[in-house]
Amino acid sequence: MGEILVGTASWTDKTLLASGWYPPGASSPAARLEYYANRFGLVEVDATYYSPPAEATARLWAARTPPGFVFNVKAFSLLTQHPTRPGALYKDLRDRVDTTRKNLYLRDVDDQVVDEVWDRFISALGPLSDAGKLGALLFQFPQWFPIGKTNRHYILECKRRAAPMPICVEFRNRTWMSDENQAETLSFLTDYGIPYVCVDMPQGHTSSIPPVMARTADLAVVRFHGHSDKWTSKDIYDRFGYHYSDDELAEWAPKVRQLGESAGRTHVLFNNCYSDYAQTNATSLIALLTSTHDYEGPDPTVGS
Repeated sequence: MGEILVGTASWTDKTLLASGWYPPGASSPAARLEYYANRFGLVEVDATYYSPPAEATARLWAARTPPGFVFNVKAFSLLTQHPTRPGALYKDLRDRVDTTRKNLYLRDVDDQVVDEVWDRFISALGPLSDAGKLGALLFQFPQWFPIGKTNRHYILECKRRAAPMPICVEFRNRTWMSDENQAETLSFLTDYGIPYVCVDMPQGHTSSIPPVMARTADLAVVRFHGHSDKWTSKDIYDRFGYHYSDDELAEWAPKVRQLGESAGRTHVLFNNCYSDYAQTNATSLIALLTSTHDYEGPDPTVGS
């Protein structure tokens, strides 16, 4: 059995802060991260999708967390071919893009600017990597990123540009994991040692990926998105406001355990980020895994 860590996709969401999950004393960014890191061994940084991180921020994350704590970091939207606000780019690069547009896509940006964004994004995460606290960079690709030669090459380009930092990939276009393409996709990722992100999410949509538990590298990653019936809503709290029942988590625990048996490391992240849903669900799953000695992180109930 390899190491299994469980955490959530964010520790600063405004609805989490309003939920009362943090005690009154944890009112500063430093205190909240300390409180979180004493209960979970893993977190996913979501803010880096919307705006590139600053190196000083990454240095603070490393300094404010205990040894062994792990950050997975979501890749900046431009690098995953999502729409990106011009104002989200580094200030000194904005005069080199069309700032009259509401959103930019990778194809709209000069190659030299793209190179700069890549270099700065990776460099800013250096303090986390140097401290041994960077798990993987999450590249979540959009619905308009179907299986094909060009997009496979782009995934390999992401791996090359991010090196030596590892990446993991999550798809939101169903062609990658359709019945006819699933084996090819997993074989491709395995051949290049790229972790596949297993997902639990609403089904029946263009963006739906089936809940296939597969290991394609030493690191395995699972992300829980919930089963909201408002998955197509533009309101993120409508999309992700789903609280897993104890019965649902009891069904998932042996699947996580089995995946953990085949991987050196397994990262499980709850992305149902509304109120304290993700934190309470993560705590419940940890309890299920702890009962079979499969969990390696801190006890999230300590000090509760």
